[in-house]
Amino acid sequence: MTIHNNENIAEGLVVAAETKSSISASHLTPNQIVALLDKYIIGQSEAKKSVAIALRNRLRRQNVGDELRDEIMPNNIIMIGPTGVGKTEIARRLAKMAKAPFVKVEASKFTEVGYVGRDVESMIRDLVDQSVAMVRTEKSEEVREKAAVLVEERLLDILLPPVSHSHEEQEDRDAENEEMQVFDASQEVDKAKENNRKSRKKMLERLRQGKLEDRQIEMEITGDAPGGMMQIFGPMGQMEEIGGIMQDLMSGLPRKRKKRRVSIAEARKILEQEEVQKLIDMDAVIKEAINKVEQSGIVFIDEIDKIAAPSSGSGGKGPDVSREGVQRDLLPIVEGSNVATKYGMVKTDHVLFIASGAFHVAKPSDLIPELQGRFPIRVELKSLTEEDFYKILTQPKNALIKQYKALLKTEGVELSFTDGAILEIAKTAAKVNESVENIGARRLHTIMTNLLEELMFNIPENVTDEEIEIDETMVKEKLNHVAADRDLSQYIL
Repeated sequence: MTIHNNENIAEGLVVAAETKSSISASHLTPNQIVALLDKYIIGQSEAKKSVAIALRNRLRRQNVGDELRDEIMPNNIIMIGPTGVGKTEIARRLAKMAKAPFVKVEASKFTEVGYVGRDVESMIRDLVDQSVAMVRTEKSEEVREKAAVLVEERLLDILLPPVSHSHEEQEDRDAENEEMQVFDASQEVDKAKENNRKSRKKMLERLRQGKLEDRQIEMEITGDAPGGMMQIFGPMGQMEEIGGIMQDLMSGLPRKRKKRRVSIAEARKILEQEEVQKLIDMDAVIKEAINKVEQSGIVFIDEIDKIAAPSSGSGGKGPDVSREGVQRDLLPIVEGSNVATKYGMVKTDHVLFIASGAFHVAKPSDLIPELQGRFPIRVELKSLTEEDFYKILTQPKNALIKQYKALLKTEGVELSFTDGAILEIAKTAAKVNESVENIGARRLHTIMTNLLEELMFNIPENVTDEEIEIDETMVKEKLNHVAADRDLSQYIL
């Protein structure tokens, strides 16, 4: 058996990843999925392997025969590990790769039915909304070229209206019994039409060349929907659904149209939106969106440990809303049930649920047994070390150091870090995490902010250097007091 190196696998995929906003998961093997995740997330190989297998299994299920396909349930995953180690980022990147509807929710904001707060079914409604928006965007891209042609026609009609037939009809009525006058009138109309056609052709060429983009025109614009945003609060989660229905009813009312003077460039955008909406079949969009949710939707439930009642101590007691009640409400959604949304019923049988939590106070075994059984795959994410921090600062495509370099480049300043400086930053972050609360990679944001605060404040007025190098000595001077003070209350996020 040959195991390929993820570094080598990733090389061929990165180019494709950069040219597209996301890559279809149907072309990715588990090894390739892990290789792409490595570009953004350092370490946590066990968690990456688990989510890669889960994603690939979804494709495998699509190719299984009809008699077994509905019987194959997704292996939901629970990630256990401290904050800031990459749990959320793994799930988010996974959804982006799969072009799948994805929603992240906090378990702590849900309440047991009967209490004020959001009900657990709202996560599926959010997922469907996300899916509809995703499919609508895809369909918009498909019809954008056709819409652009229609927009040109509408702009031409505003700039140079076609010859009206009313003149011809009037001439016919006035000269009903005089053949010669009718013939002359017809010739004049034909000539006017021909001149109009030539003028429109020239105008279209100028329009396509971008010579008229700044020209002001007057056009009718649809106003905002009456009523604006509406939110209904009540003692049950279902009230938010009523709010959604009321919003739809209000949006169905006729909108006022008002005249405005806008540039051709602005008018093009407004008209394009209108034409795209006309060309999109919303019934087909909703049908495809619901299918996407049911077959490839991903729900990431963060802070699931907050609804686990600790088996010992006072954590599970008290006047707060029943944590076990939230778990029992969550169970049928994860298990597979029908959820009513404003777009219709949605089955959750094959939605992939990924849960995560630090489990500092409670343990995964403190969840009710039925819910534990619905998350058969458990992955423990490790705390980040000094070496991990060094890699996080330098390797990912969105590394912090790359972000700060890009920010200062906009001011004409080339920022650089010596290797010793980066090592010192990593060392300080690891030391502070050990001394106080361990907040993982988020500690790097605190450290980098303190390190570069004065520099960022003084550019561009007081710092005129075009090149600035951050070395180990400078890092030690700036961060010495941070590492020395064990309280650090003002530096904790």
